[in-house]
This record gives sequence, structure tokens and C-alpha cells, in this order.
Amino acid sequence: MARSSTRYVCQSCGAAHPKWSGKCDACNEWNTLVEEQVESAPKGLGPSRSSGRRVEFVPLSGVSKDAPRRLSHIGEFDRVCGGGLVNGSALLVGGDPGIGKSTLLLQALCRLSQHTRCAYVSGEEAVDQVRMRASRLGLANAPVELAAATSVRDIVASLDVADGPQIAVIDSIQTMYVDTLDSAPGTVAQVRASASELIRVAKRRGITLLIVGHVTKDGQIAGPRVLEHMVDTVLYFEGERGHHFRILRAVKNRFGPTDEIGVFEMGEEGLVEVTNPSELFLADRRGDITGTAVFAGLEGTRPVLVEVQALVAPSPLGTPRRAVVGWDASRLAMVMAVLEARCGLAIGANDVYLNVAGGLRVTEPAADLAVAAALVSSLTGEPVPHDAVVFGEIGLSGEIRAVSQTDQRLKEAAKLGFSRVLMPARRGRSASRGDDGLKRIELDNLGDLLPLFQPTRQMAKGRG
Repeated sequence: MARSSTRYVCQSCGAAHPKWSGKCDACNEWNTLVEEQVESAPKGLGPSRSSGRRVEFVPLSGVSKDAPRRLSHIGEFDRVCGGGLVNGSALLVGGDPGIGKSTLLLQALCRLSQHTRCAYVSGEEAVDQVRMRASRLGLANAPVELAAATSVRDIVASLDVADGPQIAVIDSIQTMYVDTLDSAPGTVAQVRASASELIRVAKRRGITLLIVGHVTKDGQIAGPRVLEHMVDTVLYFEGERGHHFRILRAVKNRFGPTDEIGVFEMGEEGLVEVTNPSELFLADRRGDITGTAVFAGLEGTRPVLVEVQALVAPSPLGTPRRAVVGWDASRLAMVMAVLEARCGLAIGANDVYLNVAGGLRVTEPAADLAVAAALVSSLTGEPVPHDAVVFGEIGLSGEIRAVSQTDQRLKEAAKLGFSRVLMPARRGRSASRGDDGLKRIELDNLGDLLPLFQPTRQMAKGRG
């Protein structure tokens, strides 16, 4: 007969403890341990007494068919998914509350339902509420099957049939529960068990499973970290409430590139895809403004041009302010330190504000040179050339290092009408012929950037 034992599981990190305590020893969070009942196998029936089947090995060399794709014909969504949805795959979509996760998946599901049987299972809303949203989006006539359920046993029984849906949306995984566990929905055990059961039936039946996940205050998907390892694709839906567009970013994808982004604009009729995000990010740009530089970045396989804004102002405080939006604050501190130590610019006594216009978050180090150009421009009062784009990584000794995919960045800049580029020096086989009409200003060291702001450079030393 099976015996039950008690353990205490942290709802933040999923670590198990033999007894309750106020603080989790693994993640140092307080009041996160919840009691769970664990059924143990009867003595003599455990894995050590049973023999497994022999695994059949196959050679590494061989012919495998490419995974077939289901297209939603929403170009930005299909791009982030790697070219479409794969049969039997599980996708996890996370994002802040109200950012548009349910809206995006409902729009994609309605497009897919024209050729495939699709189901939308909501654990947060009633069927009438989902119908109201579909009516507002002009999708009321789409042949999507709706259900309001939270029991994983019932959902699996509905999907695990011969003529069941081929694509299913679960909104959201934090509302689902497995009745064999005593813990409440949303706990680590319930999220892990619910996802495991749903993914198992999806793999067995070849169902494409789209799972909505809540996020914590830190922006991470709530629940155990193992949840992101269980699924095939992890997508984050990002955006600022003050901006009218949203960014869908792939951070994991077994069937396509990671760090791919799709850009959507939020309108009255739902989310509309933006095919050229560079034009959107630069739409409100004004020429000859100090403290701004256009960065030629790369998001996945797509080049994107964004405006980097910096403001350097005298600080009335003993500890100057440092405010960063859309970039890494520690990276800003490094660039400022290199400007002071290697170029002799006095920045430390000033308040420094940095913003990536449009709400996009830039993570690649290729933005170092654009940030440095914006800082020097704000400090000296001399604008960066309006027709120039900037990219390059800065080392601690002040050298400007080459970055990847330079040709793609240059082509995007030329396509949008820019005529100059501030970039790292290219040597050897990587040197470009320059047949795209761009004037290249190649820089070896950060000190080579300062002559562009020479007319008023002496003012900066007085302001510092």
C-alpha cells in the first residue's frame, strides 16, 4: 500500500524542504513554503525492483523530415515562432497583466481556425467574456471552439480523442489544477503537474499547445523554472502602457532562432503587425537635437534602428542620479567610466538619464558606442549628425570592438535613408566594399569619437 509523506515546497523557486521554516534556504524568500502531500510507492515496487526496456539507438547521420508548419498568416507572430507552429509543440507566452497576451492568441487562433480545428480553454474568463472580446475584434464568426474550465483531468479528456482539436490555447496555466494534489491552483506543484499533463497529451496527439503564463513583479514567468524547460518555445510579450505598440520576443525556441522579435501596434480592433519596426521607432525623431543617436541594432535575425537618448545635467545632490530605461544600468556605468578614465570627460558629478525611445529593451553590447555618442553630445551641446547611425562595442581600455552582422545593420541604415555610419574599424576579409552609398567613419578608439564634438568640447569641462 502506498504511503503518504509531507514536504514543504517553496512557491518561488520550487525547492523542497523536509520541515517548515519562515525562510527558503534556496532562494532566501520569506513565507513561501507550502505543505504538500507526496505519495510514495509501496515497498518492493520501486524503480530498483523493475527492469526497463532496452533503448534502441540510431546513427547520428541520417535523413529526418523538417517539421511541418501551421501558418497563422500574422507575419510577425509566425516569424517569432520560427516560421509557423509545429505539430505537437508547446509554446509558453508570458507578459504583464493587460499587455495583450489573450488578444494576440485569440487573433492567431481565429486565423488558424479557418483551416484547422482549434479550441480556446479559458480558466480566467467565462465563455461570454471571450465572445465579447472576439466581437470587439471583429472575429465573432471564426469557427473557434470555446470552453471555460480549470480541471486538467477534464481538459485532457476533451483533447485526448481521435477527432479532437489540433491547436489549443490554455489561458492561463496558473488557473489550472490537478485533483490529485491538495495544493491550490497557481502553486509550484500545481503549475508543474498541470503543464506536464497537458504537454504529455499534446505530444501524444500531435496537438499544438499555446499556454499563457503570468509573470512576477520581476518580469519572470510565475511558477517553477522547470516550466520553461518543459515547453518547446518561450515567448515574452513586452511593452510599456504609455506606448501603443507591443513586442513579442522569443527567448527559447527549439524550432527556430531565439531573440527574434515581432512588433505589434495596439489599436481599436486589436493588435496589428508592424512590418517595418525601424520606421515606427524613429517616427517621432527630430533632427539636430543634442543627446540623441540612432543605434543600428539586431534583434534575432532582424536589423532594427532605434533612437538612444541621453541627458547629462548638473546635479544639486551629493549623489548624482542615474536613471536608465531600456538598457542595462551597469553597462551605462561602464561606458561612463571609460569616458572619464580614457577620454578625460568629467561626467561623474552630473545627473545622467538614458532612454531607448519607443520602449524597446536593448541587450546587445553593440549599443555601447551609440550610448557614448549620446552622452558626449548631451555633455558638449553638439548634436550627432542627423544622417548618421552608430554601433560598436566599447572595451575597458577604450578600444572599439567589431560586432556581428555588420552588413545587415548597414543595409537597414541605407534603406531608411541614412548616409553616414559611425562604426568599428573593419580589417582583413571582413572589410566592406562600401557599395551601399554609406560614408563609413571607422573608429579604432573611443578618443576618435571626440573630434566630432570638438567645437564646444571645452564647455563640457567647465560644466563638469
